[in-house]
Amino acid sequence: MRVLIISDTHGRHAGLDRALEEAGKIDMFIHLGDVEGGEDYINAVVDCEKHMVKGNNDFFSDLPREEEFYIGKYKAFITHGHPYYVSLDPEYIREEGEARKVDIVMFGHTHKPYLDQKDGITVLNPGSISFPRQEGRKGSYMILEIGQDGEAVFEQRYLG
Repeated sequence: MRVLIISDTHGRHAGLDRALEEAGKIDMFIHLGDVEGGEDYINAVVDCEKHMVKGNNDFFSDLPREEEFYIGKYKAFITHGHPYYVSLDPEYIREEGEARKVDIVMFGHTHKPYLDQKDGITVLNPGSISFPRQEGRKGSYMILEIGQDGEAVFEQRYLG
């Protein structure tokens, strides 16, 4: 199973289109908020299972604020992250993931890639595909691949 994970498109679709092309065939698509009206576009161009949450700039969106679901054997929790103060410290959202007994916590908001795996929980942020803030300022996304052995492998990617 291949999962494309993106965040913070802010209504711009060029980076999304490139990520979809670069990722190849995907089985699931996850958007971690700040879609800014791009839901219809995403629904039109992504033809697999989708999970999208509302970000702090999605003022009139009907998207949920957070969601829990399974990816293979892994229980995932997705949110934009701002209610958990991710700009200050990702430890708060890790604690939320532990309280919810999930395996994977995904958030956006900071526009900076982040991946930490410890104590049986993975906490990640794919960064922003449209407005990156990390050094080098390349749009970024993640691929989660679950192999035939059922194990998850996370790959941080940057737009060419």
